[in-house]
Amino acid sequence: MYTKGSRIAVIDGCRTPFQRSGTGYYDIMGWEIGRYAVKGLVSKIPIPAEEIGHVIMGTVAADITTTNVAREIMLGAGLPCTIPAHTNTVACISAGLAIANAANMILCGDADAVIAGGVETFSDPPIKISRAYRRFILDMTMFKRPKTLSGKIKLLRKMKLADFVMPEKPALGEYSTGLIMGQNADRLAKRLGISREDQDAYAAMSHQRAATAMKEGKFRDEMVPVVVSGKDRAIIEDNGPRADATVENLSRLKGAFDRRYGTVTAANSSFLTDGAAAVLVMSEKKAKALGLKPKAYLRSQAITGQDLWEELLLGPAFAIPLAVKKAGIKFSDIGVFEIHEAFAAQMLGVIRCLESDRFGREKLGLPGRAGKVDMNKLNTYGGSLSIGHPFGATGARLLTTCCNRLIESGERFGVIAGCAAGAIGGAVIVENAQY
Repeated sequence: MYTKGSRIAVIDGCRTPFQRSGTGYYDIMGWEIGRYAVKGLVSKIPIPAEEIGHVIMGTVAADITTTNVAREIMLGAGLPCTIPAHTNTVACISAGLAIANAANMILCGDADAVIAGGVETFSDPPIKISRAYRRFILDMTMFKRPKTLSGKIKLLRKMKLADFVMPEKPALGEYSTGLIMGQNADRLAKRLGISREDQDAYAAMSHQRAATAMKEGKFRDEMVPVVVSGKDRAIIEDNGPRADATVENLSRLKGAFDRRYGTVTAANSSFLTDGAAAVLVMSEKKAKALGLKPKAYLRSQAITGQDLWEELLLGPAFAIPLAVKKAGIKFSDIGVFEIHEAFAAQMLGVIRCLESDRFGREKLGLPGRAGKVDMNKLNTYGGSLSIGHPFGATGARLLTTCCNRLIESGERFGVIAGCAAGAIGGAVIVENAQY
């Protein structure tokens, strides 16, 4: 728990519009998307760039040419080269862990102010050539390096035509189990008895809420336009939300992962997304010295690990109660929920578990359920199912939106949470600075 006098202030956040992969950001690299979020954030806050002590950015599908993408982003945003930067990856909660790491750096005295967030692009993912082709190239140029033509031909004879033309297909899967995320979501839905209709209803609600939020300008203050070279206009809004999403039209899709019996479809799953987001966090003392008015304070954080087969997507159900306990508050004190929507089945599973007496007793060590989730306080601007989910960036979007919703609603406490590959869960309790 962060206490008064050592509180971590959230000054502000900024993100790019989120774009479905293969659309708006098709021709630009991840670091270029990221620099817009960081540059937009810095332009909103009237402090010298030299006051920023560190930059941490999350990413998942790292480009080998920009492995420390945080460094490329902050340099591209025009920040001084004297500011160190590093990149972390914890799958879908990478930005959330970047924020947690930033808070810890501040508490340790390693920095007074840190930019934290993340970036992702699947418009140009790192695709491997076949393993056999990789070995061939390495043997030819580094390891065996045959000097004679016959030696080179000997290596070549071991190759098949398919080795040269068939790359390894990128898989968004769990290395330890061999299952891809959608298969896990289908297994979860079957195990918990989550119906296809309920999943489609949740997904439709997410899209409708996001479309309404866009129409009402809820994202205007947290978003920066992106200018892509060769385009005739700037990208100024998300292109994922569908105002016409209904249970009826979503129900027409077939299962995406289990074609015969599956209930998880492309419409009730989050889609591949390109985008970036960043927040500025600093010590309460530093914020006061600079005359800045924080939007919120980080009250506590919790990171959990679960069973990879049965609990992979249930991270928030484990992390939120732990964060609540560490914050010294009650579950019922939470007035704003911002939970990452990987799949509608995952969201409904998390809600069921939080509201289950049995889950509370057996998994959380509580006398009963963790608490009741008020759907009118959950992801009211939409979520990853509709806005999109750039893996490395979502946590920073969640925090920015949570802070803005706290101010708008007047609620005191909010929570951001997400699940991640490896059965990792993360949650942060956020306190409205107005209190």
